[in-house]
Amino acid sequence: MSRDDATTNERDEQGETTEQSEADEQSEADERNKSESADSDAPPADAARPADATPAVVAARTANGYPDTTEVRELAAAAGYAVVDEVTQRRREDPTYDLGRGKAEELMRLAADTDVEAVIYDGSLSPGQTFSLGDLLPTGTAVIDRPRLVLELFADAADSRAADRQIELARLRYELPRLREAVARDASEDVRLRPEGDARVLDVQKRIESAERALDDITDDRAARRAERRDAGFDLVALAGYANAGKSTLARRLADEVDEDPNGDRRGSADADPADEERDPADDGGTLTVGDRPFETLSTATRRATIGGRHTLLTDTVGFLDGLPHEAVRSFRATLDAIRRADCALLVVDASDDPTDLRRKLRASLSAIEATDGPVIPVLSKGDEVGSDGLAAAVEAYEAAVTDLGARDASVVESLRSPIPVSARDGSGLADLGEAVADALPTATATVDAPNGGDAQTALSWAYDRGVVAGVDYGSETVTVDLAGRPDVVDEAERRLTGGDSSA
Repeated sequence: MSRDDATTNERDEQGETTEQSEADEQSEADERNKSESADSDAPPADAARPADATPAVVAARTANGYPDTTEVRELAAAAGYAVVDEVTQRRREDPTYDLGRGKAEELMRLAADTDVEAVIYDGSLSPGQTFSLGDLLPTGTAVIDRPRLVLELFADAADSRAADRQIELARLRYELPRLREAVARDASEDVRLRPEGDARVLDVQKRIESAERALDDITDDRAARRAERRDAGFDLVALAGYANAGKSTLARRLADEVDEDPNGDRRGSADADPADEERDPADDGGTLTVGDRPFETLSTATRRATIGGRHTLLTDTVGFLDGLPHEAVRSFRATLDAIRRADCALLVVDASDDPTDLRRKLRASLSAIEATDGPVIPVLSKGDEVGSDGLAAAVEAYEAAVTDLGARDASVVESLRSPIPVSARDGSGLADLGEAVADALPTATATVDAPNGGDAQTALSWAYDRGVVAGVDYGSETVTVDLAGRPDVVDEAERRLTGGDSSA
């Protein structure tokens, strides 16, 4: 579609009066945004930036309210961009540019005046919208929408073979429709794609199939590991949540031991498992790191943790982000399986977020998880920062988000338990969290009387190793053992103590 055609369509749809009123409204909004930004944490246009940072302009549009570019600026900075200015608009989506034509032309002029190398769009652009904006902008100005920006961050943070494979699949799925658009337009250079043509499309399709097969192998391997770990008496607990919600800080607080040296499937590790970054817990799988940078945790990291008296393997996972398309989220199924197949998941929610952000981030997290096999305990983190009033507001925002989403949008809503406020910094709420986890985990109990002899002691030692011995009472001829823990492990301990056949 030509620029004239786009303008005609826009005027036919909305009329000259509507377009002018939106322009006047946006002018007022821009002035308000500029005034507010002077007191915000967003970097001003003339802020000093790293010498190797790529200069960029941010663009954003919302149908309601005014765009908040705080998060996309933070993501851009983490990805190596220096945001020098922004263009925002409140209106419904334009099919050609997403922004209205007039605002798109304003963006073009700003990009030319500031001589930036990229426009970072805080939203998901269709392939056609990406190319249309690229055609409008100065030659050589890249169009980076939010999904592509996040994939760049993922690629930079990848530190394992499994993470590499998942990111590669997400990148290929993102690239394929844009490559098809490039071939159709005979303009692949506008999005820096490699040689165009049907052969290139077929090559990407084959690479997607290959990456899917590789990830199938990873998920099968992890499923086998989960079975082995449960047989060993471990309950599997996973941490989930939005980026920078405090998952890794909580994981370090809960873990029995934290080793600073990265092992597991890290690139360059001499004993790395080529199929999965998670090592056996005895081998100190991935390092539990903490940081404010988005995606400080990309690969899963698993550690032993005693929670509520239960022997668990606690897995920290990559933080979610709002605005990722379903196809990109689907590519991380190997990581998401750590959450979906856990015996219990802890959904970490930042209680210090304002209610609007909390609701938005929670919806993004629940939508990505979709469903779980076990219960999900919401954990309101950073309780020490907000006080009782702040926690009450966080609980209210949490409940509103869950109500808005509903089980029809994400069946994981049906698995949610009551939220638990905690502070990983001062330890408050951790005892309550431990009780909630112990209550949520699958549990069986049994009392067994066994002859007091060598066989009983061997069976008792086996049961102790798997953490299912709740009490022992020695008699002159018998030993009475109270068992509590994973149902399958309790059953096996009972068989061993009574001299029954054992499959283990």
